[in-house]
Amino acid sequence: MPKATSASTTTSRREARRLLQQDVSRSQLLDAAEEVFGRKGFHEATLKEVAELAEFSVGSVYSFFDSKDELFRQIFVRRGEQFMPSIHAILDDADGDPVEQLHALVDFEIGFFREHPQFGRLYLRYSNATMPSVDRDIDVLTRGRYEESMHLQAALVERGQAAGVFRNGDPEVLARMFSGLMSAYQAMDPRVFADDPDARERLPLADLHEIVVGTFVVG
Repeated sequence: MPKATSASTTTSRREARRLLQQDVSRSQLLDAAEEVFGRKGFHEATLKEVAELAEFSVGSVYSFFDSKDELFRQIFVRRGEQFMPSIHAILDDADGDPVEQLHALVDFEIGFFREHPQFGRLYLRYSNATMPSVDRDIDVLTRGRYEESMHLQAALVERGQAAGVFRNGDPEVLARMFSGLMSAYQAMDPRVFADDPDARERLPLADLHEIVVGTFVVG
């Protein structure tokens, strides 16, 4: 005969379903918030618009987020938690080919904003990782991840220099130059700042790769 399901097992499964539903609801609200804030900006967007897009009540929004500011901040938290593991996956291999890793980094960073264009708009408009303000939670939040990514990129530059394939120079400066190139491209990328995902690239991605190679790779 089958064993009777204990009350504790039933409760555990019910709790697991409840937590799963909470995660789904929270993700839906963050998706909606990212879209509304990305289109309208922080000040013009309202929680009512976010709630309506996600098909929730405004009260439900407050059951997950304390305020509009916290909802906005959590957009950056979520995407940062997705972004950094991929950067590590590309750059943590100290035995990898530095030039191949550089190309992979270009493809990932441009592709991430293209996959999440509304977040790309928010990041470029509202974060200031290189010159943060102590009064802005977004700046404080993004600064740590920015510095972590710069450390990883500087380590890549050092490996490339040791292998004789990257130009000489302070690795941290070169890492920040690379980051500046990526930001400049992303700020003009029609797939991020246009509503047409098939919009023509003003500078083809292949040309960006050539510029990166010409700037950082020798020989």
